[in-house]
Amino acid sequence: MKTPKSTYRLQIRSEFDLREAAALVPYLHDLGVDWVYLSPILTAEEGSGHGYDVTDPSTVDPARGGREALLELSTAARGAGLGVLVDIVPNHMGIETPARNAWWWQLLKEGRGSRMAEAFDVDWDAADGRIRIPVLGDGDSEEEALEVVDGELRYYDNRYPIAEGTFQPGDTAADVHAKQHYELVNWRRADSELNYRRFFGVNTLAGLRVEVPWVFEESHSEVRSWFDDEVVDGLRIDHPDGLADPVGYLEDLRELTGGAYVLVEKILEPGEELPGNWECEGTTGYDALADVDRLLTDPAGEHELTALVPVEPFHEMIHGTKRGIADGILRSEVLRLTRLVPESAGLDPAEAADALAELLTCFPVYRSYLPEGAGYLADAVRDAQVRRPDLGATLEVVHPLLNPFLEGEPDAELNALARRFQQTSGMVMAKGVEDTAFYRFNRLVSLNEVGADPAIFAIDPLEMHRRLLERETNNPLSMTTLSTHDTKRSEDTRARIAVLSEMPDVWARLLTELETLAPISDPSFAPLMWQSLLGAWPLSRERAHAYVEKASREADLSTHWTAPDKEFEAAMHSAVDAAFDDARVNDLVSGMARRLEGHGWSNSIAAKLLQLTMPGVPDVYQGTEFWDFSLVDPDNRREVDYAARRQALTDLNFGAVPAVGEDAAAKLLVVSRALKLRRDRPELFSGYQAVQAAGSAANHIFAFNRGGVVVLVTRLPYGLENRGGWGDTTVHLPDGSYTCAITGTAVTGGIVRAADLFPTFPAALLVQEDAS
Repeated sequence: MKTPKSTYRLQIRSEFDLREAAALVPYLHDLGVDWVYLSPILTAEEGSGHGYDVTDPSTVDPARGGREALLELSTAARGAGLGVLVDIVPNHMGIETPARNAWWWQLLKEGRGSRMAEAFDVDWDAADGRIRIPVLGDGDSEEEALEVVDGELRYYDNRYPIAEGTFQPGDTAADVHAKQHYELVNWRRADSELNYRRFFGVNTLAGLRVEVPWVFEESHSEVRSWFDDEVVDGLRIDHPDGLADPVGYLEDLRELTGGAYVLVEKILEPGEELPGNWECEGTTGYDALADVDRLLTDPAGEHELTALVPVEPFHEMIHGTKRGIADGILRSEVLRLTRLVPESAGLDPAEAADALAELLTCFPVYRSYLPEGAGYLADAVRDAQVRRPDLGATLEVVHPLLNPFLEGEPDAELNALARRFQQTSGMVMAKGVEDTAFYRFNRLVSLNEVGADPAIFAIDPLEMHRRLLERETNNPLSMTTLSTHDTKRSEDTRARIAVLSEMPDVWARLLTELETLAPISDPSFAPLMWQSLLGAWPLSRERAHAYVEKASREADLSTHWTAPDKEFEAAMHSAVDAAFDDARVNDLVSGMARRLEGHGWSNSIAAKLLQLTMPGVPDVYQGTEFWDFSLVDPDNRREVDYAARRQALTDLNFGAVPAVGEDAAAKLLVVSRALKLRRDRPELFSGYQAVQAAGSAANHIFAFNRGGVVVLVTRLPYGLENRGGWGDTTVHLPDGSYTCAITGTAVTGGIVRAADLFPTFPAALLVQEDAS
């Protein structure tokens, strides 16, 4: 199997297509990248900026350059010695525009008897044999907007097929609509009445049944050709938790690709491990991101920062937010589970629905994989019994229905209820935690990141060494990352915010002043708003307003997506404007940003060097070789200025070592030097051993030896500055002669003063000269 030493993620879209990616290959090679990593490239909804709404899995998207452009990119990459990794989406298809999705169009036209009925996950009996499509607006007269035009049913710009023989002269559009295999309903009915599986709560993404052999084959026909023709080297699998049978899917994929490198976008909760029977090389690295962030967070700030925010403990909070999701936007999924409870169980449907919703709420991880993950289900049952003793008897009945293995090895496949519950738990977790609680639990928002547990505030160097040694032993080919298209804040934004953990008293005073001058009447949201703006400052007014609107509606407390609170949002936007227009507020925000930025840059350098050199396969998200102070999508998918990066990389080869400051070349220097070492001298990264520091500031150093490369970084830089610097601190380097790949400094092994290791730069990448 061909495996990458590093990857570089590119967001392929019409504005930056595969041909432009091909033209970027020489730069990526010079940067030190080993594989190019592409966002989804199969044909998607027109204008899609992300590609996760695939409408035709049999073609490379013409808007992204098409098959010929993919071949150009592959040829360019191979010519430069680079591999190609592609993100694919097996769980769902885009159905926003039915006419663009031939599979969905055929299903709507032919209904339950269609061949495509086996491809999509539809509960036909729940709606009298019709598919409910939630597109109608509010008001009793909305159906009057239906028209029959050119043999299609139209609702404004929405087009739908008409089944054969269902339109007769003189029929009204309403008459025709009543005869179709689908029913257009009010959009608000989706939460409780939808009868097709979605991706989370997105009505325009319909679940695909890739467990059906022909569906797998036809939805992967183009993907198969990539490996048959040696165009692509590996795959990233989006959202495997949504699949009916992830184990079987990955086995099929292994066969289809001929044993290629495969990663899964799988979020692991603390202490959780990837199932051992999954045919893949690891995850996309959110777990590594969480560890690095917490190593650079000062545990001493936890108590004071927690006291500033009037919220309940995180794990109590997520019980409420998850239950709100189960009873709200995913109520239709809970009701579908309820319909799968056999009549022989003798349960009242309302009680069964309540119990299932509570189990989904109490589920401690995104998904179990029976029978190995049965312990998670048992934990959820016990938690639900404690929280809801009134449901005790119902839970006793439901438990074995959700795990047929409790009563011995089942004779056939897992029953439909057990499978469906596994597909649903991740939806509730994602929507209740990532997309709600992460916008409410706001003591230190750099910790509120995809794949992380904000209740875990920090980890110490000893624990980090243990985790990295475990990663080297068990998951050496798993990806590591710091920024992705899904992160709530980019790595540099989080690195700056993390400094607040070292100065909680300063932050407390600032928050009080900001709330006095620019109040928003939501004491739990205010810390998130101001910390995020500080982390990205300076940013445009437009970006700031777009961010706070999205974040406040995701929090779903003072305002909501479906029912915006005009008064609250006006106050919130006024506060944002004050940061730009009110001299007092601007001085506070700008002054604090300046105070944080130097230490934030130090944290950024430390985080990046750790991620690029620690065990695993490091990914660089597009553009983040420069400072990148992005917020949540779509802010993190903005255009990247590659011309500036090319020029800066060229200049590094002829200029002095840049100081760590506003000039992004300092970060580029670290990225390029580390990537080149990983690619060109892999023998230097063949092990893992902790390197120890001693002295008064020893806790401010984190260091390890990869087997010929010694990595040293500064942590908690604000505290280091306040204590007066390194003082008597020393590091015990393995014997040998070293040269720092970043600064060119020569170092001799043994007991070395920290001040000599970090004379001008907060990190060191020491290459042993006689290493082989």
